Amino acid sequence: MRSATPIILNDMLPAVFIPEKRLHSDSEIWLTEDREFLPGHRYMIRAESGKGKSSLCAYLYGARTDYAGTMTVAGGKADSLSKNDWIKLRRESIAYLPQETGLFAPLTVMENILLKNRMTDCKTKPQIMAMLEAVGMGAFADRPAGKLSIGQQQRVGLVRTLCQPFSLLILDEPVSHLDDNANQAAARLVEQESERNNATVIVTSVGNDLKLPGCEILSL
Repeated sequence: MRSATPIILNDMLPAVFIPEKRLHSDSEIWLTEDREFLPGHRYMIRAESGKGKSSLCAYLYGARTDYAGTMTVAGGKADSLSKNDWIKLRRESIAYLPQETGLFAPLTVMENILLKNRMTDCKTKPQIMAMLEAVGMGAFADRPAGKLSIGQQQRVGLVRTLCQPFSLLILDEPVSHLDDNANQAAARLVEQESERNNATVIVTSVGNDLKLPGCEILSL
């Protein structure tokens, strides 16, 4: 996926929604038309809870396959990719921040990030520290992640997510617990790192949008 190839969704629908779609042919649940995410573009997906935003993120990351329709990634059909193909994509091309950040509570903020960073050695420790400072978390580098607020964990999770090479950045409601100032700081960091990687950015929102400029707004 390091090459500039679009992501194409054709008639995709989470399997759990299929019975309801059959009952209501005019239903606007989830994707009612084909979608194409172009290389280097930014997309903000807005929808109410339960409309399939997190499902879409998991499908794009290859973490779930319970959908109807087809998805094209890295120039080929997603369902033709092997487990090793997905592992390689996740290490080298797809950075993903789910709603549950998955931080290890006993480990410090820095230890959590270094654990991810060691997979590719994408960032130096001073660079990581600068990223933490940028989102107001520099003073918490040595604090156990389990002693952070949810908003603080979101910011740490974002920094950790950005510590790898990527051409696709997927952020699932990344600022749901952040105030305006923290949101803007997070957006600046995302803008900086996505531009550095010339990456496609897909962000979901249920109301509190990441303040990232240049996003095409999509609705589910």
